Amino acid sequence: MAVFGSFSAVAAVPWLWRRIAHGAVGLRRLCPGKGYAVGLAQVRTAQSLPTFGFLLDIDGVLVRGHRVIPAALDAFRRLLNAQGQLRVPVVFVTNAGNILQDSKAQELSALLGFKVEPDQVILSHSPMKLFSQYHGKRMLVSGQGPLVENARELGFKNVVTVDELRTAFPVLDMVDLQRRPKTTPLPRNDFPAIEGVLLLGEPVRWETSLQLIMDVLLSDGNPGTGLAMAPYPHLPVLASNMDLLWMAEAKMPRFGHGTFLLCLETIYRKVTGRELRYEGLMGKPSILTYQYAEDLIRQQAERRGWVAPIQKLYAVGDNPMSDVYGANLFHRYLQMAQHDRAKELGAGDLWKQRPSAAQSCTSILVCTGVYSPKALGSTEPAQDGEEPPFHGHRDFSFSPELMEASHIVNDVDEAVRLVFHQEGWAL
Repeated sequence: MAVFGSFSAVAAVPWLWRRIAHGAVGLRRLCPGKGYAVGLAQVRTAQSLPTFGFLLDIDGVLVRGHRVIPAALDAFRRLLNAQGQLRVPVVFVTNAGNILQDSKAQELSALLGFKVEPDQVILSHSPMKLFSQYHGKRMLVSGQGPLVENARELGFKNVVTVDELRTAFPVLDMVDLQRRPKTTPLPRNDFPAIEGVLLLGEPVRWETSLQLIMDVLLSDGNPGTGLAMAPYPHLPVLASNMDLLWMAEAKMPRFGHGTFLLCLETIYRKVTGRELRYEGLMGKPSILTYQYAEDLIRQQAERRGWVAPIQKLYAVGDNPMSDVYGANLFHRYLQMAQHDRAKELGAGDLWKQRPSAAQSCTSILVCTGVYSPKALGSTEPAQDGEEPPFHGHRDFSFSPELMEASHIVNDVDEAVRLVFHQEGWAL
């Protein structure tokens, strides 16, 4: 499926993200303060042509681990019509990536009780389909789950896993004493050079992946050899899912792929004295992920025959850094586009090819996942006025106002009720 003719420059240029984050056009606050009151306004009858859509996070919003959050079932009772079809376009936007898109759709269908189509699901690495210039290169892929299958679905035709690289060069993996080779194998000179690194998600053996990825970067793709000086710029690196933390069944948040990236970046800088560079960073809060999601919302509306443009997006999530920051950043980007500033920001070609119909992206934060006003690691300011720790990726400068949700609600059902009230739809 072709989503865009070419990916946006915003996807890979850190200074561009920072410029948007610092706000050439201010973020329009749709609801000052925390929470909301339903009020006494009369609600119109349900409309047949929606002009708004939902971008729903999964972990911490709809599910916790393998268990559905009860409020999610209530929410979808409101979102579905009598025929079991969605009343408005919905796309599920997750930073998970260790599963196939079809499998994630099937999993959501079983949990939520209605048919979720694969093209309603955006995994953290889904926008890598747009990076066609790397699809023919020999790429080292890191992560877990159906790695090779996912890479091929994204368009990459020639991938090597960390385990395959370790098998080819067993002397590279030396941390685990039990896995060290008992004899010294003969050096290999028949292993084709690696041309790039693909980071799809957190791996299982971090020490092995960190070591072998570093070997590939420092050797210019030839880990069986040694170079007098590490090449710079290094081989292209594409990464998805920048979440430092995520919420599962445990009472406290767990390490995410963003933590693994932090380790890799720190090691690379410590060893070389230089910064690790990315050709593309995908997953929330990347603007590219929201552009991709908006296009799927548009396609969904077209298939349903909803001819009115989808002008408002409501992004519901539990993670202030990925969900709220990303939605607010995309909202600010949309405001710039409306002010004819997209071209100045380097995304002119993209918007010329397919101008965005969306005019706003509203962030709604729920309290069923990573965010909890009273929990350890909450983004609420400390009593002494200190700023909370910045959990975002290195390439995103901290812009405190982008961490502030337009609305904070208890759960996803309350989020749906809020949006329906604002849009004048029957509950």
